[in-house]
Amino acid sequence: MISDRVVALVVAAGRGSRAGSGGPKQYRDLAGKSVLFHSVTPFLNHGSIAAVHVVIHADDHDLYAKATVDLARLGEPIIGGATRQASVRLGLEAVIRNHPEASLVLIHDAARPFVTTAVIDRVIAGARSHGAAVPAVAVIDTIKRIDETGRVIETPPRSALRAVQTPQGFAIKPLLAAHRAAPHDDFTDDAAVMEHAGHAVTVVEGDRDNIKLTSAEDIEAAKDRLKGTSAMTETRVGQGYDVHAFGPGDHVMLGGIRVPHDQGVLAHSDGDVVLHALTDAVLGAIADGDIGTHFPPSDEQWRGASSDRFLAHAVKLTEARGGKVIHADVTVVCEAPRIGAYRDAMRARIGAILGLPVDRVGLKATTSERMGFTGRREGLAALAVVTVQIPGGDLA
Repeated sequence: MISDRVVALVVAAGRGSRAGSGGPKQYRDLAGKSVLFHSVTPFLNHGSIAAVHVVIHADDHDLYAKATVDLARLGEPIIGGATRQASVRLGLEAVIRNHPEASLVLIHDAARPFVTTAVIDRVIAGARSHGAAVPAVAVIDTIKRIDETGRVIETPPRSALRAVQTPQGFAIKPLLAAHRAAPHDDFTDDAAVMEHAGHAVTVVEGDRDNIKLTSAEDIEAAKDRLKGTSAMTETRVGQGYDVHAFGPGDHVMLGGIRVPHDQGVLAHSDGDVVLHALTDAVLGAIADGDIGTHFPPSDEQWRGASSDRFLAHAVKLTEARGGKVIHADVTVVCEAPRIGAYRDAMRARIGAILGLPVDRVGLKATTSERMGFTGRREGLAALAVVTVQIPGGDLA
């Protein structure tokens, strides 16, 4: 069994000449976002993937920056080579340098914007178990092998044929060694590189919708598909509230950040009112109970637990429904401690948990003008509102 430290490489250094005019296809518009944006997002949102990097052409820095402006958790881009195979090898070399703890790597084509979490899950599981796994679907059409004159010389049985997709998952060190030893640079995928090096490759179930955009017609069809998907997407708002009394201690946790104070809080977990309020807000948006439903205070396993686990769980439940948190706003109510010096760190930490850039995380603090329990400095409270986009349906 291979450990599960996973890094994803999205290969986006090609020119896409078969897609016609309009620049490299990975940067073309699809429903207001680039093809690359759609291809990268499922990996950024996947809980088992530690880091995601895109391999780009040396001339595409500006295109890449524009296409990924809203993807806060995306790693630094890697400059590719003259061929796809060279680009993957350079990407692997960078991953080994920058993520020495990585054991598995997923290689994905930037021109496949419809990859699903289920496919990614199957590839990771296959790579963990076998060291190399690729998603594939059964071939529907009859396949003919022809000679240079166009004459049919063989009709292989369809039962043994599969159309291979990406992402493809591998133990990273054997894959890099196979790339370094490859005798030429025109292998059509990374599985072929591994096969040439003598490694077994396992096939897992792919998805017929996980298509690769090659022509201008493919891109137009993808636009139509996303228009249909967008029509079924609804925007929801969830709200959350949490309060904790002060008790013995020398700090409070707020927004995942340790804030010095002359008291602590009385709580079963770490008592982070900001993350607790956000957790309830996310759960409210997807109508899935509250924080006590999922993490009951009667359960000793949550004693002293870090509250980022609660919020991350709520985000994962949202993503499992095909949804995504797109904005969060929090108000902290207390006389003390003052949080101004920690505001940016809190916003960054909240953004990291929610998968949001900092400019989509609001955080404010106010007092209650010395009224009520917060005014008497008996405790502190937080109110949160989140906006979630999630697949919906007809209410009629």
